[in-house]
Amino acid sequence: MIKEKFMQEAVNAALKGMQNNEGGPFGCVIVKDGKIIGRGNNKVTSTNDPTAHAEVIAIRDACKNLDSFQLEGCEIYTSCEPCPMCLGAIYWARPDKVYFGSNQTDAANIGFDDAFIYKEIPLPYKERSIPFEQLLPEMAITPFQEWEKKEDKTEY
Repeated sequence: MIKEKFMQEAVNAALKGMQNNEGGPFGCVIVKDGKIIGRGNNKVTSTNDPTAHAEVIAIRDACKNLDSFQLEGCEIYTSCEPCPMCLGAIYWARPDKVYFGSNQTDAANIGFDDAFIYKEIPLPYKERSIPFEQLLPEMAITPFQEWEKKEDKTEY
């Protein structure tokens, strides 16, 4: 079946990235009209980029290839259930569907545990493990006010 073929490609991307010492055991492909239009594997350690997760790299690749910031009509195949950051990126990209292989528990069992991030989100800013503090909201609102007035903006 075609879905299995694309999941195998995501797993292969994870394995290849690991073999090349690029990062952790994660891979992703993005498909449109039955063709792979984006690929990614984890490259966090090889690029010193904590955002270089397989899904983010694949989304960037697919959007570049489509010349679009949206992935409508696309499906994402990822070797593992996306972390909170990748989940956010996926929702912003708006694909039609996501298929994942391993799940959060499988990842946690080998040291990739995202549960602490989910626990941090509802906490008051000052109680988070990395404290957050709002600073100068009256100044920072200016770009939003200008965006509202901008007539030639690209909505997304």
